[in-house]
Amino acid sequence: MNIHKILKYCVYAAAFMPLVIFSQYISPFHFGKIVLFRSLVEIMLALYLVLIWQDRSFLPRRDIFFWAFLSFTLAFTVTTFTSINVYQSFWGTLERMGGLYSFWHYFIFYIILTSVLRTKDDWFRFLEITVGVGVLSALYGFGQRTNIAFFIGSGGRERIFGTIGNPALFAGYQILNVFLALILGFGAAVKSKRNFFLISAAVMSLAVFMTVVRGSILGISIGFLVFVFLYFAQTNSKLAKKVLISMLVFVVLFVGFAFAFKNSAIVQNSQYLRRVTDLSLSSYTVQTRFWAWQAGLKGWSESPQRIIFGWGPENFNIPFSKYFNPKFFNGPSSETMFDRAHNMFVEILVTMGLLGFLAYLALFGVIFRALWRLKNKPGFRVPAIGLISMVIAYIIHNAFIFDTSANFLVFFSALGYISFLNRPESPRIETKTGRPVSGGLTFVLGAIVIVGAVYLAYQTNVRTAIANYATTRGIIAGYNNDFTAAVASYRDAVSFDGNGRYEYRNQFAQFLLDYSNSNKITPEVADIFKEIIALEEKNAAENTEDYLPELYLSRLNIILGKSDPNSPYNDEALKHSTKALSYSPTFVRTYYEVGQAYLNKKDYPKAEVAFQKAVDLNPDVGISYWYLGAVEMQAGETDKALVNMDEAIKKGYTLAENDYLNLANIYIKRNDFQHLVTVYEGLVKLVPNSPQYHASLAAAYASVGRIDDAIAQAHITAQIDPSFEADAKLFVQKLGRTW
Repeated sequence: MNIHKILKYCVYAAAFMPLVIFSQYISPFHFGKIVLFRSLVEIMLALYLVLIWQDRSFLPRRDIFFWAFLSFTLAFTVTTFTSINVYQSFWGTLERMGGLYSFWHYFIFYIILTSVLRTKDDWFRFLEITVGVGVLSALYGFGQRTNIAFFIGSGGRERIFGTIGNPALFAGYQILNVFLALILGFGAAVKSKRNFFLISAAVMSLAVFMTVVRGSILGISIGFLVFVFLYFAQTNSKLAKKVLISMLVFVVLFVGFAFAFKNSAIVQNSQYLRRVTDLSLSSYTVQTRFWAWQAGLKGWSESPQRIIFGWGPENFNIPFSKYFNPKFFNGPSSETMFDRAHNMFVEILVTMGLLGFLAYLALFGVIFRALWRLKNKPGFRVPAIGLISMVIAYIIHNAFIFDTSANFLVFFSALGYISFLNRPESPRIETKTGRPVSGGLTFVLGAIVIVGAVYLAYQTNVRTAIANYATTRGIIAGYNNDFTAAVASYRDAVSFDGNGRYEYRNQFAQFLLDYSNSNKITPEVADIFKEIIALEEKNAAENTEDYLPELYLSRLNIILGKSDPNSPYNDEALKHSTKALSYSPTFVRTYYEVGQAYLNKKDYPKAEVAFQKAVDLNPDVGISYWYLGAVEMQAGETDKALVNMDEAIKKGYTLAENDYLNLANIYIKRNDFQHLVTVYEGLVKLVPNSPQYHASLAAAYASVGRIDDAIAQAHITAQIDPSFEADAKLFVQKLGRTW
């Protein structure tokens, strides 16, 4: 059995992982890639151990790149065991599938990669597959611009994400492949191959620009400039000089266009141009990045332990929540949970401290030092220039986002290629070393380690995949209003007490909360609520300083205590929401939970204090004013309530139809026609085909002297429903106008 050859094919197979999508699973673009990659690497490790048992020449190449990668991996390991949540640092979250366990698989893959790919042909075959997979992912992304159902995410999507699931992550993956394609293209001796890889680079570059991720576009653009500049500096090529000048002119013209025409119709009518020409640091997306970084850095500087070891990998959400900026919350659909810093350097500093940060910087330092020397060696110019440009582009990209599986796979594969390029001039050759090993003993050893690898893959990958799938069956059953089937599926999922259990429990809890919005809580359903409360209490105990389980517990108890002011569930809700506030004192939503619990208890003064605090934290959020006004209304403070409800409307809060009608009745009784106009204007926007609402708006306009507007609304009323025409004519005549 030629284990070396089998391992080479396994390495080539790993290059296809970025194409994997588990469409029927939670986190379909990350989960499947990781569970398959980890399983493959575990099998590869078993085979590799047998290989080096047979032949010591396949032991890992312990060069500067090996030690740099190992140093960062060890820093990852140390900071995992000093983490505030060791379990999450070790296993990661279900959405990203990161964590120490997965990261060691990248390092093991790197060892096997650099040990079994021994020739230039081996490496070129691997890189060709890697680039080819990148092209397929780009083509998949182009398919998302269509309405073809085969492409997940299709439907005329403005910003593509290929097989990676997120435009920014997809852009980073493509950036790496673009420069690998340029290296293969410029280094190809055969014209057909050269053309193929240069076209591939163009296709994947187009994919990057179609993501409309400004940080990635900036990164690849600077990467191209560096590539052409270094190529010109090394070769003094006239063509390269012309290209460089043309690129610089284009950059200047683009920046000028962005500032001169950003408010023009041609830009404002194009979502693409509107986004790529928005160079302002005050845009909301840019501001959220700054707020997240500030929160993380405050957490990092909190104590000497955090400065040195950080909060632990996969735990950025803890300092982010602790120093949460209330400006993140601008309504119920706000993105208020950043589990990553959206900057790899800030991410590593905050979660791994100086220990991880310095190891991460050292990795890049080793890469640049080696490549800068390599670019002056005959025959290595193009690979070195291409890789320097790639790493620079990737660093810029990573200043605005983070890494996931596909990006790590290609980046560490490129690191392996850099190691190969920097090998001693006389390459290692396969020679049997050590004492002879009997075939029977090798077979027994191989059988043992492979069985062990399969068992490990089953326990850590297959079982969590089964639980993940059960959860999505629960989600689908919930969409289909099949309560019994949904509960059964969720119970199957949460019975798995391994990686992902945090998310499976939260999904179960969210299902029950959604169910309670439109269904009565029967005693049988209440028992299921108690069941999930027990599970969420486990989440709270296992994830210290994480406010989310506490908020779930608060809301679940609020639902159970809603019908009885004296219910102990309301006190439980307050206990958990208070705990959540101790973890994140500026998280606006928590004050809604506090206020709701006090409403259940009919304690209006304390409820009012809670909602007022929400208003104070971010005075620009309309819904906070509405909740405050609703409490004041229930407390009989009508004047104060109307002021806050009016402010809610001014701040952009969209009322439900019944809310508008209730307000209208109050304003009619008060003869407050000015506010009545505002209410009916909102109603006709909400229900534009209601002749009655237009008629009422016409009457309100007439009451405040807006005669022309009143007549216009009367005409609209008659157009919507001709049966209103006679009354509308009479109304207009009474206003002294003709129909």
